[in-house]
Amino acid sequence: MTSPNTAGARHHSPPLGILAIVFTVLFCAGLYPVTYFGGRPSFPLPSASADTIVAFFAARHAAALFCAFMHFGSTIPLGIFTASIVSRLEFLGVREAGAKIALFGGFATAILTMASSTVLWAMAAPGAAQDRSLAVALQTLNFALGGPGYSVPLGLLMAGVSVPLLFRRMTPRWIPILGLVLAACGELSWLSLEFPPALLLIPLTRFPGFVWMIAVGFALPRSIARTGGSEARS
Repeated sequence: MTSPNTAGARHHSPPLGILAIVFTVLFCAGLYPVTYFGGRPSFPLPSASADTIVAFFAARHAAALFCAFMHFGSTIPLGIFTASIVSRLEFLGVREAGAKIALFGGFATAILTMASSTVLWAMAAPGAAQDRSLAVALQTLNFALGGPGYSVPLGLLMAGVSVPLLFRRMTPRWIPILGLVLAACGELSWLSLEFPPALLLIPLTRFPGFVWMIAVGFALPRSIARTGGSEARS
């Protein structure tokens, strides 16, 4: 199917690949100080005891604040990336529901990550995590928003973009295939709310998802070639 836009016309939008890189850098920079690489103790797992959660925020509140700050900031390029890639797909002639599904998924990922960051920011405030019951409740909420709350809607973004790319062959075939595999992992990560072993699906969606975003950002064309194909990749 050829885009209804004039052949050779160029879509004007921020560079998708650069936005994906900025999002990845900000998000990973926020993760570093709360992992084993950034110091001990590392960020508590969802199953951690109240004592472990309280001890972490007592010892690493500055690292938690930095993580919240960087992850909150990362939602801006993610939201712009989502709006821009959906606009690009529509410019290139995609009129199926996939583009709207991607829009919902990307915006939901950004909003829930922003919410998760504000919960973490609140927990890192002096004395906020000293109440054991409150600390457990906030940590559980933080996990729900930033774990499956991130990976499930991100899967919708990847699926919504990858399906039309797979059939229209606008990018190398491995990109939409990878996107669909990761989208399946993202949707199945919903099970982690009831079945802890499914937690593994969250990082399996998150980190390869960075690669997918950067790849599709640079591979998706900006314009329609005069022969009816796509050209001028960003």
